[in-house]
Amino acid sequence: MTYDRNAVPALGPGLRLLPWETDTGRPCFLDADGGQGALSRLADEIEEDQLRDGADVLEGARAVLHDGKAGEYALRNALRAVTQCLGNVLRVADSRGARLPQPDHDRPQLSTGARG
Repeated sequence: MTYDRNAVPALGPGLRLLPWETDTGRPCFLDADGGQGALSRLADEIEEDQLRDGADVLEGARAVLHDGKAGEYALRNALRAVTQCLGNVLRVADSRGARLPQPDHDRPQLSTGARG
């Protein structure tokens, strides 16, 4: 599975980008039900698995990079795994980011600066 964030159309309100693709490589979307349905829960579980896998692959890639004797085969395998996991993590980030509440630009912003 690959993820091309430029090929994914802008998410409309209430749509969730799912962590899998169709058999032809197209993105899948869910008309979100507030995240309470079985498909939403399954997508949450898969995203968590993908993030855990990404952490494991990162650890393995670091080990390969620190191994001065690692050959081309090991480096290519590590890079292949890292690119796959990075695509998954970007998909998760895009999916979750699209579900964040949008700021209300009409409301005055709270000042976080120091007063003097």
